[in-house]
Amino acid sequence: MENKPKLSFWQIWNMSFGFLGIQFGWGLQLANMSPIYKYLGAEESNLPYLWLAGPMTGLLVQPIVGAMSDRTWTKLGRRRPYFLVGAILASLALIAMPNSSALWMAAGLLWILDASINITMEPFRAFVADNLPEEQRTLGFVMQSFFIGIGQTLANALPFILTAVGVVGVMTSGIPYSTLIAFIVGGIFFLAAVLWTVFTSHEYPPEDMEAFNRKKAEGNLVGSIFREIGEAIKDMPTTMKQLAVVQFFTWFALPCMWQFYGITVGKIAFGAVDETATPDLFKQGNEWAGLMFAVYNVVCFLIAFALPWLANNLNRKMVHAFCLALGGLGLISTMFATNPYFLILGMCGVGIAWASILSMPYVILAGAIKPERMGVYMGVFNLFIVIPQILMSFLIPRIYEGVLGGNSLNVVILGGISMLIAAVSVLIVNDVSASKIEAVSGGGH
Repeated sequence: MENKPKLSFWQIWNMSFGFLGIQFGWGLQLANMSPIYKYLGAEESNLPYLWLAGPMTGLLVQPIVGAMSDRTWTKLGRRRPYFLVGAILASLALIAMPNSSALWMAAGLLWILDASINITMEPFRAFVADNLPEEQRTLGFVMQSFFIGIGQTLANALPFILTAVGVVGVMTSGIPYSTLIAFIVGGIFFLAAVLWTVFTSHEYPPEDMEAFNRKKAEGNLVGSIFREIGEAIKDMPTTMKQLAVVQFFTWFALPCMWQFYGITVGKIAFGAVDETATPDLFKQGNEWAGLMFAVYNVVCFLIAFALPWLANNLNRKMVHAFCLALGGLGLISTMFATNPYFLILGMCGVGIAWASILSMPYVILAGAIKPERMGVYMGVFNLFIVIPQILMSFLIPRIYEGVLGGNSLNVVILGGISMLIAAVSVLIVNDVSASKIEAVSGGGH
């Protein structure tokens, strides 16, 4: 269906609402997994190895799910069956995670959780491109950023809020009860939000059903999917190759923050030594770091709807470059945060960058690829997100004690430098569809 009708604001809202649940799950993971690992006895320098589940499952799952969803058509449509299956599995893993009694159990559950979230999340990107005309895609991806901001804000702040209202005590593993309750709530909310999108949205059938059925009937499904992924990589548009450079430095920076920021806040702003010598200060620092993650996500959803106006009235590339630069400076500013409230300023910069990271690259990409290959290319594009995270996970443990001085703060600063490099690299991108985009109002009506 080449000339798709414009959707109303609330139709776009409904089709994006599942992202709220997905990002609630991600937010709980990002803010709490390093402390959970530490409670279960992990060495600080080995934390990146334990986080490998996310990028590795993304590397394996997202391109395959993208290609499979391109070949799927059921009563629930093309992408929605994957939303549903992934959400059920992810919700169960979230509920089980804080009940881990050993490090191996938490690490194993993280692999299940991340694989399930990837099954749910990858088709959401193609879902927007499938259902919206090009002039509404910026709004569609920004709507996802809006829900990402809200979902992660609620998830990041929830343990802090639970402690504030009187939830105290720890399990035998050392994991606080506030973390346990937050993960249970997250599991329930994840599934509920995805179900909302599944049952309130529709999808367009393939334009050429005969060609679709021939493609679907190919004998060796696995072989044909991997062949299609290989062909997609071989035929990759120039714009996508240029965006790969931007994504590499962006997504090398982000795990530096996610994995080491919470530990750094405890040390820099609260004087914590570690989770055993100063357990109260460590817990206080981790909850404050979660609150700071909530700050950057609040900023993300507050500015999310300003991005379409800025992108369409200024320049999408320059907007993205400026946002990334603010994020890089925000991470570097952590080194000056002897007062915990100073961290708010840096996280505002990170929040602006995060809103752009979650929308602008996808808007630029969607205009440069063929609609019939949207799913596989969105999956392949994820390679440029997971590969730098895998590299980071193997590199940081090797240089942690030497180059980085065994200091978690230096990992966060390295992330800031990498994001500044990403900001500069945006300038090489050829935004081929920028001239086609009509102005989109922030409200989306």
